Amino acid sequence: MRLAVIPARGGSKRIPRKNIVEIGGKPMIVHVLETARRSGLFDHIHVSTDDAEIAAIAAAAGYPPDFPRDPGLADDHTPLMPVLQAVAARYPGCDTICMLMATAILVEPDDLIAAHQVFLSHQGRRPVLAVADFPCPVEWAFRLHADHSLEEIQPGMGNVRSQDLPKAYYDSGTFYFYPAAVIEDPKSAPAYLAHPIPRWKAVDIDGPEDLEMADRLFRGRL
Repeated sequence: MRLAVIPARGGSKRIPRKNIVEIGGKPMIVHVLETARRSGLFDHIHVSTDDAEIAAIAAAAGYPPDFPRDPGLADDHTPLMPVLQAVAARYPGCDTICMLMATAILVEPDDLIAAHQVFLSHQGRRPVLAVADFPCPVEWAFRLHADHSLEEIQPGMGNVRSQDLPKAYYDSGTFYFYPAAVIEDPKSAPAYLAHPIPRWKAVDIDGPEDLEMADRLFRGRL
């Protein structure tokens, strides 16, 4: 059984009610549910939420949550792995879990399908992380101090040409594929495999600027 889990707690702080902010005429989570459905990958799609309004929106889209999230797993400090473990425990026949973030509105079905192929290429035994490449070498990074002065994080590396430095990648914050065994025992997890996605799809919506960027990109795609 392949299960998609969409975590969507109600208590987001930097963008209140983030998961159901409307973009393109629909709550973000509805776009994500439609992407999961159109991929054709999943036997079941579960929205993990503690919030009655989010649950009602998911139900209206055709995906009523099978059970609510425990409020103890819905605070600002709870990591997502315990949330996945609580969900996985309710689906004992599941062997593959895709965690698809409720704000990943720029991800398309083909992205999920391609990442799943990477997952299968290793017999479904290693987790797969959707990544994007940094727009410039990480070796060129600075820290910005309160007095507006800059500090090189790797002194002297700013003089190295970009073509002479290896490409670096970051967690896009959009989706992940996990073997059920890794959810059960994360400490035993083998190293992640990577599935690169374009940077314009890798907008991790944490603050208002991220939301504006995602909105512009989404409208530009239509």
